[in-house]
Amino acid sequence: MKTKQSAPSHSYHHGDLRRTLVDAALALVSEKQDWAFSLREVARRAGVSHNAPYNHFADKRDLLAAIAATGFDSLRERMLAASAGVDNLRTALIKIAIAYVSFGVENPARYRLMFGSAVPSPKETQPSQFATSAARAREALAGVILRGAETGQLGAPSRKKEDLQFAALAAWSTVHGLTMVAIDRMTEAPTSDVPYLAEKVARMVCNGLVRR
Repeated sequence: MKTKQSAPSHSYHHGDLRRTLVDAALALVSEKQDWAFSLREVARRAGVSHNAPYNHFADKRDLLAAIAATGFDSLRERMLAASAGVDNLRTALIKIAIAYVSFGVENPARYRLMFGSAVPSPKETQPSQFATSAARAREALAGVILRGAETGQLGAPSRKKEDLQFAALAAWSTVHGLTMVAIDRMTEAPTSDVPYLAEKVARMVCNGLVRR
């Protein structure tokens, strides 16, 4: 008696489908320089069924938040690598500024997504991965300023938490603003001179932060 064989399964199996979907969406962001694509388009790029993204993301906004989170992770890695082993606060801040602005200029659409309204704001319910990645990126810069304060290199003698938070905010606002200026070509200098611009601006900011 012959045993009836079941039909072969066509279900998609992948070791990390979520990561594959994020990578596919990130590729589309880089190619199109926007995020007007649909989840169906992401699924096609990833080679999965059009319903597959919903197994990992509630909606497109959730997927965009995941892309933005990877952006903050990459930005944090660049800042940490740039300041690794640098004890001088001024030098560390300048290196971080160059790394930060360069990242934004090299990835303009991704950078806009990281700080844009397509991702839930802090007043809304942000995906935990996005909130964590963004906070860790901010801490990478804040940590350098804290070490500067602990070693007496920060101009302001106070080590109060609030003062250090404002010092970090001043530094972050500067590099973020310069990044947007460079991305939007609102400076007379060409984009290829971004490292030079970042260094010059960082030095001017350091003159107000670092003890002379």
